[in-house]
Amino acid sequence: MLLSLHSRTKRELSSAGLEHLPYKQRVGGSIPSAPTGNLATCGVFYFVVTFYILYSSIRDCYYIGHTGDVIEERLRKHNSKHKGFTGKVGDWQIVYTEFYYRKEDAYRREREVKGWKSRIKIQNLIRRNI
Repeated sequence: MLLSLHSRTKRELSSAGLEHLPYKQRVGGSIPSAPTGNLATCGVFYFVVTFYILYSSIRDCYYIGHTGDVIEERLRKHNSKHKGFTGKVGDWQIVYTEFYYRKEDAYRREREVKGWKSRIKIQNLIRRNI
């Protein structure tokens, strides 16, 4: 059976996720629930979340956090003058990082390390990375 180009195009278009696309663009084809190709070659990019530890020599203390920003940009924000804990001094340095694909995992790691409440354990973690 031969379909006209108009009816074939209409049948292949999907409006799934239409509300998230700019200018209400339509999507052709299917939306797979899992990648169907090699992730390195199919053009899939992952959002990377960074768990990090900063150190201030002026305060002689560590700051533990996580971010979805580029880590250098986040460090710049910490070192800028603002009302928060890290804004009072501008000498914060990145001393440790770990990378995660999911924000929940980075946040879980942050809570774990903060839960140690031990400067020695944090210093041992940093030393093992160097």
